[in-house]
Amino acid sequence: MMETSDKVGFSALDREIPLVARPLVAGIQLSTWLKANMALIDRRLQEHGAILFRGFEPMGLEEFEAVVKAISPEPLQYLYRSTPRSLVGDRIYTATEYPPNHSIPLHNELAYQRSWPLRLILFCVQPAETGGETPIASTLRVTDRIDSDVKRKFEETGVMYVRNYEAGPDLSWQTVFQTSDQKEVEQYCRTHDIEYQWKNRETLRTRQVCQAIALHPTRREDVWFNQAHLFHISSLGESTCRALLKIYREEDLPRNAYYGDGSKIEDAVLEHIRNAYSSEAVCFTWTANDVLLLDNMLVSHARNPYKGKRQVLAAMTDRYAGG
Repeated sequence: MMETSDKVGFSALDREIPLVARPLVAGIQLSTWLKANMALIDRRLQEHGAILFRGFEPMGLEEFEAVVKAISPEPLQYLYRSTPRSLVGDRIYTATEYPPNHSIPLHNELAYQRSWPLRLILFCVQPAETGGETPIASTLRVTDRIDSDVKRKFEETGVMYVRNYEAGPDLSWQTVFQTSDQKEVEQYCRTHDIEYQWKNRETLRTRQVCQAIALHPTRREDVWFNQAHLFHISSLGESTCRALLKIYREEDLPRNAYYGDGSKIEDAVLEHIRNAYSSEAVCFTWTANDVLLLDNMLVSHARNPYKGKRQVLAAMTDRYAGG
C-alpha cells in the first residue's frame, strides 16, 4: 500500500519496518524536504519505528550533516563507547569498525547507559560487495516475546555491566572515555554513577547498574532496553569464551553482564533473549545513498558479516535520560 505526501511516497516493507520513503519526482534533496516535513516524519516514525529514505538526490558528508540537523539541531557525541568508531564530521561517525567477518547482534544504541539517543541515523555511502546488511527488529515485538518471569526479574534487579579496560582485547579507557586524563574519567564516572577502580596506572574496571526495561517517552509503552545479551561473555561464542577464561579470571574479563544484584544470568535466559531478537529480525539490502532513521527505543539494529568495501556513517540525536 502506497501513501503520498508532498511528492514523496511511503510504503511498508516486511512486518511494517522499515517504512520506505521514495521521491515521486526527480531532484528532491532530502535535507530540504525533511525541513518542510518533520511533523509528518515524527508521526510516521512513532507509528513504524524505522524509515528508509531511498532514491533522493545523491549526497556526500556535508549533505548528510544537513539531513541530521534537519532531524534534530543537536547531534550527540559518542561518549562512554563500546565499539570502535572514527569521527568523520560534525558528530558524524563511522558505523562500528569491528572486523567484517564478525556479526553484531541486534541491540538498541547505548542501551547499556542510563541515558541514550532517541534517534539513530545511518547513511550508506557504499554498500558491501556481499553481506553487510543492517537487520532491524521491532523492540515492542521483542518485548512481547520475552517470558514474563524473565522480564520481572530483570525489571526488579536491572543489569550490571562490568568492564575492564586495557590495551589489546577490547577498547582502552582512553578510547571509551575519549580522554587520556584519569581525573576526567573519574569525574565522568562520578557524574554518571559508575563505580570505578584503577587496577594499576593503565588498567581500569567499572561497574554500573542500568535499566533492563524502559518506558518510551511518547508511546508510553515499556520496551526491553538493555544490552545484557551483547555484553555477556557468551555473546562471543563458545570457543572465544573458553579462550578468554583461560587468560582472565571472570571478574577481569574485558566486559560481562550480570543481573543488577551481581548474580549470574542463566545461559537459558540469555538464549531465550537472543531468540526473541532473532525471531523478529527484518533484513533489507543497502543501496548507495540510503538513509535509515530509527527510533532507537522502538527498533533495534544489527550488522551482518560482509566482504568488500563497506562504508556506513552514523549520527545520534535527542538524548533521553530514561534510566
